[in-house]
Amino acid sequence: MYRHCSTVAHFLKTDITMPILKIHVLKALVFLTPFIISINLISQEVPKAYFDFQGKYLVSVSDADMVPSAYVDGGLGPIEGKDVLSIIDLAKNPNDYKAVEIEASNSVTGPPSVLAITPDGKYVIIIETRGQRPIIKSNPQIGDLPEGYLITVIDISNAEKPSVKQKLKGFEHPTSISINSEGNLVAVAFKAKNTQNQSPLVFYSFDEGTLSNPRTPKIPNWKLGDNLRHIEFHPTDNTLALLNPSDPSVSFVKVEGLDKTISLVAWGLKVPVEKAPYIVKFTPNGKYVAVNAIYADSDIRDGGLGAPFGSVTLIELDSEKSKKGQVVHLLTSRTGTGVMPEGLTISPNGNYIVTSNLERSSTSISDPKQGFFSSLTLISVDQEKGLLKTQGTFAVDAILPEATIFDNSSKFIAMTAFDHFNPSKKGGSILFWRIVTDHYNPDRIELVRTNYEVPVTRGAHTIGIVR
Repeated sequence: MYRHCSTVAHFLKTDITMPILKIHVLKALVFLTPFIISINLISQEVPKAYFDFQGKYLVSVSDADMVPSAYVDGGLGPIEGKDVLSIIDLAKNPNDYKAVEIEASNSVTGPPSVLAITPDGKYVIIIETRGQRPIIKSNPQIGDLPEGYLITVIDISNAEKPSVKQKLKGFEHPTSISINSEGNLVAVAFKAKNTQNQSPLVFYSFDEGTLSNPRTPKIPNWKLGDNLRHIEFHPTDNTLALLNPSDPSVSFVKVEGLDKTISLVAWGLKVPVEKAPYIVKFTPNGKYVAVNAIYADSDIRDGGLGAPFGSVTLIELDSEKSKKGQVVHLLTSRTGTGVMPEGLTISPNGNYIVTSNLERSSTSISDPKQGFFSSLTLISVDQEKGLLKTQGTFAVDAILPEATIFDNSSKFIAMTAFDHFNPSKKGGSILFWRIVTDHYNPDRIELVRTNYEVPVTRGAHTIGIVR
């Protein structure tokens, strides 16, 4: 087509004395131009197999207070903007994806679980693990970040005009947040200062965008002083999974009494897991939970430089009864991942798990130990037998991919990139991947990065989807 247009242009530039013919050619071009443009656009349509990310909105948070190398050397580095919630409207053409951002204090210093989305998709609730950096120090360190307390509720019913619905001072150093399936109860794990008398778990009632009535019931069989890193509500009932890295284990409680009082009842025996567990996730059918282990020390003070490859274990819930008639949750499978698999997500159909592996990417760019890659690990799940199989670990040119999320089709993945190795590329990003198979080798499953990427504020670390 372009060759033909070039020929016509050359013809119109010639000095031959055919003015009437030139006029007819110009008229024809005016008439045909819309059709030429239409044909060109059709030829550029993206096949759905290549990219068809399904969902309503993507939401992520960015911590602008620190550079990635703060994990290793402690220096927060130059600030880059403000902490924000980013919202991407997935109804738009992928070429037009953009992030609408609203200020919301948050921190990357905990697990990538600092936001929760209400089941109706109207609200995002964000916890602040650490507060804002001090502005008077010339060389602030990660240890200078104050304890976080703030909880922010943001109305995202209009993705183009999000608004803050509520700001609430919660308990100190919150690390994880989860909302039950009915959307009326919010649980927050925190690091209690009074470790002798206070359980590190608080519940709030939630109604019409407002948190109220905080309650801190005792956790059965919990050793006070242990670190409650991550919590997750069951997909259909008020059962809560509790992840304890101090005594590496996952335990479960039934939440009873949602009005003025709340009590917790142990459900089954705790399950030992591997060193430095980070995230616990229920499969969509509620039959299993998956737990990742990063094998770095509890606060990742060395940036995980010495960590070995990580792992994911699968636990079948209520699989048998003990001799005393107690519920037993049984570990059914284990598989390997890349180094420091901090994030973990499960596909809506339950067939896949993806871990986002930090590798050594938080090291300073000038450090010879910097390998200039991070990675994602793709794991297939046999839901009948409770077995895991690592399909592969796939390198990515990005710093600290803290978290990923599947789309509704379970074929595509969005990943947070905290920062980039290329210093000319400012800010963080949301990167998109797809899962593909080989027509001639169906057992081969690959995770492939697409060309789609959405810029967000530096420090992206937790992501969710409004389905």
